[in-house]
Amino acid sequence: MAHDTNKPLQLTLSVAEINQVLEALGRQPYARVFQLIGRIQQQAAAQISASETTAPAGPAHT
Repeated sequence: MAHDTNKPLQLTLSVAEINQVLEALGRQPYARVFQLIGRIQQQAAAQISASETTAPAGPAHT
């Protein structure tokens, strides 16, 4: 049974785990991994940005 290797998957990893994956990818030849690193960074940045805009504001200082 063949699997569609281009089918997107969603993974849930902590920021620390993503950084660990990026560190490991950084040890690989650039030409082989730069697009993957870019996609990871793009998706992570979008999620971090979205969570910051939906996070409740801290206590107001008057």
